[in-house]
Amino acid sequence: MPLREKTTFVSSFGDNIYYTWQKVIELTEHKTVILNQNGLKNNIENNDRTVIRTFHLLQRPFSFISGIYHLATSKVIFIDNYFGFLSATNFRDQVRCIQLWHANGAVKKFGLEDPSIQFRSENAYKRFKKVYQRFHYVAVGSEKMEGIFKEAFDVNDESFIRTGIPRTDIFYDRKTKNSSTQQVKDYFNLPDDKKIILYAPTFRDSQLKQHSIKLNINQLYQELKDDYILLLRLHPAILKKYNNNYPDFIIDVSDYPEINHLLFVSDYLITDYSSIPFEYSLLNKPMIFYPYDLEEYRKTRGFWEDYETSMPGPIATTTSELIDIILKHQFDMGVIKQFSNEWNQFNHGNSSTKLIKRIYNEKS
Repeated sequence: MPLREKTTFVSSFGDNIYYTWQKVIELTEHKTVILNQNGLKNNIENNDRTVIRTFHLLQRPFSFISGIYHLATSKVIFIDNYFGFLSATNFRDQVRCIQLWHANGAVKKFGLEDPSIQFRSENAYKRFKKVYQRFHYVAVGSEKMEGIFKEAFDVNDESFIRTGIPRTDIFYDRKTKNSSTQQVKDYFNLPDDKKIILYAPTFRDSQLKQHSIKLNINQLYQELKDDYILLLRLHPAILKKYNNNYPDFIIDVSDYPEINHLLFVSDYLITDYSSIPFEYSLLNKPMIFYPYDLEEYRKTRGFWEDYETSMPGPIATTTSELIDIILKHQFDMGVIKQFSNEWNQFNHGNSSTKLIKRIYNEKS
């Protein structure tokens, strides 16, 4: 079948896909197709230039076959994750496949450096390599992330596009940031006289059915309720919702679609091994790290750098330590600035535009 003036996106996370899709529509004449795996949270709808298809072989076999057709007839392919089907996908010479990934930086190991790979078969390892060999380009926001991708994907220097990460563009858009902040405040009825703490722990496979918050919530409530609000951001894959006994202090924001909007409204971030700090550092706000299972996580997942020295904020191991850090408000903002400079080296607010001009000028 002939190639068409068409761009297909394979979306698992959505953010980078969304901002890239916007610029494809704005700056090119291509029709676009979004093959959606996990539910697009952004405002994209079917129209005369965009088709959205669910992309699950078992759940929607016809849509999956339709998606394969679009992949076979598109000149440009954008993806944001590891997709096993790529191991059997031989793109034609005129086609370009660009890995956007779904994070601006990385704490825990993945790809060929994931510790669990040692338990996989030789055929599985070969399949991983075939998938990574399909990437013509990998978009990066920093030289540090280049180094990680080299090890994780076994790709060479020529594979990297230093245009920055599309999802970071919004952090440089003051008008959108202000309106998004107000939107969150109105949606959750947040008070203006209290500081906002966002707690966003990393998803654990063992917590798929039910979350396990390793914090003394009652102690947090007693110590912080007068001056703070706690936004709780659990992974949407967790089936059982949080049973909130402190509605005047805790607000469950797990289902709110835009994580960036929550970052804008927050005064503090508490997390552990998430990639959120790489974007949050652009806001120059304090971060606290609460890795309650650090040694176990170090053994099972592994870190790209020494965790204790690479995180841009104090580390707490108990609820009491966490409260003490918040109340004393002793943060080294210079460390956060340096962290942001390292990981956001190529992010300057126009990453989506630079990416599209690079890819489509090459194709023209």
